[in-house]
Amino acid sequence: MNLKLIRSLAAATAATTLSLAAYASSGNIEEGAKKAETCKACHGEGGGKPIQPDYPVLAGQHNDYLIAALQQYKTGKRKNALMNGFAGALKPEDIRDLAAYFSSQKSDLKTKY
Repeated sequence: MNLKLIRSLAAATAATTLSLAAYASSGNIEEGAKKAETCKACHGEGGGKPIQPDYPVLAGQHNDYLIAALQQYKTGKRKNALMNGFAGALKPEDIRDLAAYFSSQKSDLKTKY
């Protein structure tokens, strides 16, 4: 094999790998909206108006932050009895969908975590 062909194959493989990784980490906003029905009891409609001042605003947060937070609640790295129980039942797809939904929402509140 010549060096030019090897480089072309390596570049194509890298591009495919990056594309698959991006797809795997993206969620479905519409599915996330359905799955977020439970969340609005504490975080408000669309995650933008929490019922308690110490509850976080979810609307407009970064997608990867929301994914990380839900994974940490799921594994118990973050401690909150309600969230640990809720997140413990989530599948990876559920987490991606919820993160996609909440990160796509607008919030008029300035407080973000």
